[in-house]
Amino acid sequence: MTGQRCIALIAHDLKKDDMADFAREHQAALSQFRIVATGTTGGRVQDACPGLNVIRLKSGPLGGDQQIGAMIATGEVDMLIFFVDPLTALPHDVDVKALTRLATVYDIPMALNRATAEMLTDFN
Repeated sequence: MTGQRCIALIAHDLKKDDMADFAREHQAALSQFRIVATGTTGGRVQDACPGLNVIRLKSGPLGGDQQIGAMIATGEVDMLIFFVDPLTALPHDVDVKALTRLATVYDIPMALNRATAEMLTDFN
């Protein structure tokens, strides 16, 4: 790996459009990172920003959340942007809680909404 910092992108189903819009608006800032994302979110970001190199992992419910959690635990992820939908029940809620717990334990910056994500990626 290069010394490039890594950002992880995840979005719940009803937040995927918001993540794609966020990526489009902040493409220059995101291009400074190595990007990993859960499967569907990564595909949506890649479609919105073909110039970004997005490494797609498994879909969140199929293990993608856990893959990113493992990357956080091994020091491979430097920032997490996770657009959560607080109004929709999730069958894999335990995985989501484990992921956010790991980000907290390992003290990495974590945005759970667009406003915080914009503050974390504002390098100007």
